Amino acid sequence: MTEMMRTGGELVVRMLEQNGVDRLFCVPGESYLAVLDALHDSPITVTVCRQEGGAAMMAEADGKLTGRPGICFVTRGPGATNAASGVHVARQDSTPMILFVGQIARDQRDREAFQEIDYRSMYGTVAKWVTEIDDAARVPEILARAFTVAMSGRPGPVVIALPEDMLRDRVAVPLAEPSRAIPTAPGADAMAEFADRLNAAKRPIAILGGSRWTADAVAAVTRFAERFDLPVCCSFRRQMLFDHEHPNYAGDVGLGVNPKLIARIKASDLVILIGGRMSESPSQGYTLFDIPTPAQPLVHVHPDAGELGRVYQPAQAINAAPDAFAAALDDLSPAGPRDGGEAVRAAHAEFEAWATPPESNPGDVHMGPIVSALRAALPADVIVTNGAGNYATWVHRFWRFRGFGTQLAPTSGSMGYGLPAAIAAKLRCPDRPVVAFIGDGCFQMTSQEFGTAMQAGAAIVVVLVDNGIYGTIRMHQEKRYPARVVGTDLVNPDFAALARAHGGHGETVTETAAFMPAFERAMASGKPAIVHVRLSPEAITPTATLTGLRTTAQQNA
Repeated sequence: MTEMMRTGGELVVRMLEQNGVDRLFCVPGESYLAVLDALHDSPITVTVCRQEGGAAMMAEADGKLTGRPGICFVTRGPGATNAASGVHVARQDSTPMILFVGQIARDQRDREAFQEIDYRSMYGTVAKWVTEIDDAARVPEILARAFTVAMSGRPGPVVIALPEDMLRDRVAVPLAEPSRAIPTAPGADAMAEFADRLNAAKRPIAILGGSRWTADAVAAVTRFAERFDLPVCCSFRRQMLFDHEHPNYAGDVGLGVNPKLIARIKASDLVILIGGRMSESPSQGYTLFDIPTPAQPLVHVHPDAGELGRVYQPAQAINAAPDAFAAALDDLSPAGPRDGGEAVRAAHAEFEAWATPPESNPGDVHMGPIVSALRAALPADVIVTNGAGNYATWVHRFWRFRGFGTQLAPTSGSMGYGLPAAIAAKLRCPDRPVVAFIGDGCFQMTSQEFGTAMQAGAAIVVVLVDNGIYGTIRMHQEKRYPARVVGTDLVNPDFAALARAHGGHGETVTETAAFMPAFERAMASGKPAIVHVRLSPEAITPTATLTGLRTTAQQNA
């Protein structure tokens, strides 16, 4: 059968369609006009963003929700450098993503042409694979590989540079078949060894993390925990992998962890780490487990063999994706009666005590009652997003995540993530409420994307916690250099007025009682909305004040 002639740009778009892509995020550029032209006749929805960092974060969030690569297009040079922040999130969060970068013409290389960058060098240590397509005839081959690489093993970002003249070349080549993630499932011998270890353990505990999870996998792990009287905790910003109201839930292992949970993990005689890497934040600065050989027997389950034994030498390494491992758990049953019920109940009680918000904090706005009221008002399937900053503690510690796909937050600690992630979530799940908890400094990293929400019709509600400072940095500043404040104060705009200027809904809250009525009006507006919450900077954490931190540091100096 004779293949029709297509441009390189048309081949790129046809291969995206071939792989089920229905939405992409971009900031347009003249370097990939041929792709934009091909998108004119494509069913793929194009979400036009305001800055490439926001576009890349939206693509990353979309990849988190779907398990398929989120797609982003940016132009060369400044576009590519701006997008790097989103690529870094995808790397550290193990999220499938493909970033397409327009590139200079092939005959202009190595002259430092207009906006020229060597993307293999630039992205080489961040992306899973970086390549440049020199021949339009190879577009199907390379895109097929890109989807497979992005999804397989430990998922992550792929970067593909597209020379603008290549995109205009016309060739006749067949499309490649749709790509799929390479499955990694546990063998029978591995599961038999794991069962023996589990049946012999008296104080086991499981930690869930990473990617390549599904709702079915979460349900299977829940059934497994119930059968084996197993306390389950979740890794940093992966709290949606286990229902917080379930009696087997023991809490999260991230920043500001419950000391009782840390003690429980250290006293365990079998730690089952499924999907996660146990990197710096969940490992408490690499102190939770001894390196290279943990004191606690560790079973490490991970889809990428390269991560097994990379930092920790486990008692048993199982090269399997979480979804496949979880499915295999249904075949396991306790060898005899389990007596871990008391430990499970104690662990959950410790979580509930730790995760009960305080009734008050300094100032007229009290975040504890606000979080409690939101929990009571919103459905279990609400998607909650955040970026990075001390304000996020109110979500991480006191929210109750109830199901898979309800949390979007960067393990990389990237500020600016909450707003783009919320937009991507609302576009992907238009019938579910999406609430973004964002600090004032965090919001202003990507605040221009509120215009994207308006243009795309993404009716998100932003709870913007404004304390007039870069709170996390100020906290550390007061701990280490008390009363020597520099570089952490912010002079902010009227964020509610900013929302209204875009055509959205905006309200300002200066006292606790006014919050829920304002939030309900924001939800009912059907528009992208900002509820601007003015929080005292003294409420630096749920349990500490700036003055208290400063006083303690001065006394210890």
